[in-house]
Amino acid sequence: MNYSEPAPQPQPEQTPEFVSARARRRRAQRRASFPTDEQERAALFTHLVRRAFPSYELFVFSLVTGAILGLGYLFNAQALLVFGILVAPLLTPWIGTTLSIVAGAPRLFVQTVSALLVSSLIIFLGGLLAGFTSRPFQPLTFNEAFIHSRLWWYDLVALTIGAVLITISFVRSEDRPHLPSALLAYELFLPLCAAGFGLGSGVGLGEIWPAGLIVFLVHLAWATFFGLITLFFLRFAPTSFGGATFTGVTLIALIIIITVYSGFGNWIMIATGRAAPEPVALIEATSTPLPIHSITPSPKPDQATAVIGVPTDTPSRTPRPPTATLPVSETPTPTVTAEPTPILAIIRASEGGGAFIRAEPRGQVLVTLTNGTTVTIVPNDLQEINGVTWVHVFALVNDKRVEGWMIQAVLQTATPIADWQPSPTP
Repeated sequence: MNYSEPAPQPQPEQTPEFVSARARRRRAQRRASFPTDEQERAALFTHLVRRAFPSYELFVFSLVTGAILGLGYLFNAQALLVFGILVAPLLTPWIGTTLSIVAGAPRLFVQTVSALLVSSLIIFLGGLLAGFTSRPFQPLTFNEAFIHSRLWWYDLVALTIGAVLITISFVRSEDRPHLPSALLAYELFLPLCAAGFGLGSGVGLGEIWPAGLIVFLVHLAWATFFGLITLFFLRFAPTSFGGATFTGVTLIALIIIITVYSGFGNWIMIATGRAAPEPVALIEATSTPLPIHSITPSPKPDQATAVIGVPTDTPSRTPRPPTATLPVSETPTPTVTAEPTPILAIIRASEGGGAFIRAEPRGQVLVTLTNGTTVTIVPNDLQEINGVTWVHVFALVNDKRVEGWMIQAVLQTATPIADWQPSPTP
């Protein structure tokens, strides 16, 4: 037998107490990786600020992104919108803003916020120019602009994930957080560019502009709030009274913005019974009688007279015989046919914030109308296809008459009440 190599000894089984101790050591090592000393913390903060400081790339890529997003809204193309977000700049200045709030550094706060405002203004101007370009070609379909100028709960969820991931990735790693930054840019730049597009196009005033700007403001406040919370969990906390005061005031301002402009405060008041839901305002349909052109009867012909007898050269003094009178033609009596009274309706779509007018039922989209827009229903002209009732309507869009078909479920009629019975023959 060869005794040159000792036989392997079996490893002793680790007790649960030993495993727990090793896990505690790993957690302690992870905590030790983050500096606890004030000088080391200051050095790490300086390094992060240097990485988050805005550069010229922020403004160059913002210019390209604004142009692409504007074209995406102009052509109502979702692919262009996604492409514009993919070329969006890294939102590291936003991280610099959250770091300046926690550290109580007003100079850094002004610098990073100014860079973000300039970048946002460039995105807004891209949508504004695209909106002005669309005016000669209207009416067009702007469904993407309507969608991205609304608050959606799943957008807030995605925004929360993006804010948390970009903060952790930036602090814990030296790599550039491209994916979390794109997710954050999607939720910030799309409503901002939609607001500029709505203002430039003049379509949906009050629905796209300034609704998109309010959505951008709420999203920015929401992301900043959760970014600060993430920094707190990463043990970034104010170290001075001024920093704590500035951080507290900023958090209160963010909560107020989110509560007021998102409608969350009103929802809480209604849910607790302290406020009543706002009644839905209906516009009464005023029936304007159609002008009836008066029919002028044909003039009565003069009574014709005929002379009986043989004419002579010398006038006769003998009294003329009685003249024969031709019968008078009867005057026709005009018949006026009563036309049906137009019916007004208001768009009240439960999803999407509006509805389409299509060239035919389930056909091509002609124009998008927002909730609250008044349309005129053509009476006695309905079609039922696969259990869905389609209504023949028309509306004025930028002083142009657009006529087509809409789904009956998105319409809320005023007076008189419409008879939703489809015609037997389309």
